[in-house]
Amino acid sequence: MQRGRTLEQQIAVFGESGSGKTVLLSSFYGATQEPAFGKRNLFDVVADDIGQGTRLHRNYLGMRDSATPPLQTHFSATSYSFSLKLKEPANRKEQRARPFDALRLTWHDYPGEWFEQSISGPEEERRRVETFRSLLGSDVALLLVDAQKLIDNAGEEERYLKSLLSNFRNGILSLRDGLLSESGPLIDFPRIWVMGLSKADLLPDTDVFAFRDMLIAKVGDEIGALREAIGSLIQGDQALSVGEDFMLLSSARFDPHEIVVTDRVGVELILPISAMLPFERHVSWARRKEAPGKVLEHLNTGVSLVASTLLGRFIGRGGPIGLLVKLLSADLVDEATRLAGDALRKANAEARAKHENFRATLTRFRLDLDEAEQAHVLIRSRR
Repeated sequence: MQRGRTLEQQIAVFGESGSGKTVLLSSFYGATQEPAFGKRNLFDVVADDIGQGTRLHRNYLGMRDSATPPLQTHFSATSYSFSLKLKEPANRKEQRARPFDALRLTWHDYPGEWFEQSISGPEEERRRVETFRSLLGSDVALLLVDAQKLIDNAGEEERYLKSLLSNFRNGILSLRDGLLSESGPLIDFPRIWVMGLSKADLLPDTDVFAFRDMLIAKVGDEIGALREAIGSLIQGDQALSVGEDFMLLSSARFDPHEIVVTDRVGVELILPISAMLPFERHVSWARRKEAPGKVLEHLNTGVSLVASTLLGRFIGRGGPIGLLVKLLSADLVDEATRLAGDALRKANAEARAKHENFRATLTRFRLDLDEAEQAHVLIRSRR
């Protein structure tokens, strides 16, 4: 979704208490503040709330310099907003023409305890519903599976996995009446639910295909039930992916006397997934006409803008956003989605050479997703 000169994407992160959400977020942000990140990328990552940025950076430095992991948060529902600010381009014409100047990522952290414990009364129910409403603008939700608990239940992994998915499904259903009380089934709701293996460094022999196969074999029915529960909340439940995308996540390598923050898996994919996965999936759903008109209109808000940026075809700042979208054809969107392999690498090299930094960043994000699949760290839905 575009607001002013900023393209906004949101990601909602769910996991039980102790599943590694705080460590993951601290690792993500702290790494973006390292000098090496600035040398590799054409943008800076800035925390919109200075206090939050300082705390996350302090958590990261504690891991890096003194092997001290962050303290767990309890019953804390917090949203973190980060702006990706492009470095000044040499091409002033491109700067004036591109449809937006910055990409903002909002990370919603939902308390794990709320999916493990029953609601204690009306006031807590109200708080849970209000907190859940705050993350409904997310396109992507990440549901964490804790590798440590898989190890603790070795040979009986389904015990943990069934408990995790059942608790999450029941938690969703317990909020259903409160979420739907005002206007019925929702249009604005996370529709891409990625299953992530957190602390993946604890299972070094498990690639993303082994992770996917374990989930399908042991809790395939529970994933289907979760999809039905989520689908019952929304309009156009065909435009919904639950348990079709999988990824490995490791915030660092935890050794007995040190935490090696440079040994990460999947953390660098958070930005590409947040920015590009909705674009790819929304186009796919629109082509197959798997959602009613109002839902497609909502999903396609940013599609044409991303497509024009990938191809480097801008039509200037003037005029309302509705006019911009109308002027960008379906053919252009199709061409952008077909960018892959050598053509995508060529587009990225061309953008860098022309100092079209936003285009270079988005094409790089797509290359990152392709390379992660080749490395067996990520699986994207083929549907």
